[in-house]
Amino acid sequence: MSDADFDLGAPELAPEDLLRIEDPYFSPETVAIVTGAASGIGRTTAVALAANGLTVVGADIDEDGLAGTATFVDEFDVDGEFVQSPTDLTDDGDVEAVVAAAAEAGTLRFVANVAGMQHIASIAEFPMAKYDLLTDVMLRSPFKLAQEAIPHIEATGDGVGAIANMSSVHGHYATKDKPAYITAKHGITGLTRAIAAEGGGSLRGFSVSVGYVLTPLMVDQIADTAEERGISERAVVEDVMLGQARTKEMMTPAEVANLFVFGFSSHASHLNGADLLFDGGYTHTYE
Repeated sequence: MSDADFDLGAPELAPEDLLRIEDPYFSPETVAIVTGAASGIGRTTAVALAANGLTVVGADIDEDGLAGTATFVDEFDVDGEFVQSPTDLTDDGDVEAVVAAAAEAGTLRFVANVAGMQHIASIAEFPMAKYDLLTDVMLRSPFKLAQEAIPHIEATGDGVGAIANMSSVHGHYATKDKPAYITAKHGITGLTRAIAAEGGGSLRGFSVSVGYVLTPLMVDQIADTAEERGISERAVVEDVMLGQARTKEMMTPAEVANLFVFGFSSHASHLNGADLLFDGGYTHTYE
């Protein structure tokens, strides 16, 4: 295939892509908050949890995107429900409001901090405003969401629940030109462990780390990386992104969403303070 024929696009989500688990807590009375629910992994995670019967409160600043997620949920004819909650994750008042709305919608037990951003630049050239925005969205807001949600989870009859944080292979190692993202993802490991330390065993904290996922954000990142390094988009995918991986395909958003479904389920009761690393062998194997 020539570079001119090289074309990327996020895959269409189908009902059969989603993991479904029988679980005593997976019902419309149970509420899960999903951030970044307007697109990509966040949207797919919201749909997957609704497909498992939960009431999902989707938080995102993109109101049109949230409406699109609601359409997906309706088309999939799921047992759960999707509630749109426009939220600026950099605004503490908005974060407090979305947690309060989730608690009013049912029994709040689960939070999936999925919202993410990317900016490609070296440390020397990285705009501090971009650094602040990325770390506010990907590290500070998960902390604030946990702070607001934990009392509600602890107030349930049994205190069972989980807060899941989207990490990355970049939470395990660093590459150049992604300093804010790498800083946030390393920090999310600490937050995940802190949640587990305070959760008493019934309230769990875990993270999900994956390699490269074919989302709209990733398609944009491929273009940015190609421009930054002066190479083709094909070279970015085959050499930069998947060069060290043993599995030579990008993950789909559904494959990532299924990890959140499993992690929230009772089958994962011993997943606490730890990371689900699904990276195709990228982190722990070498040429």
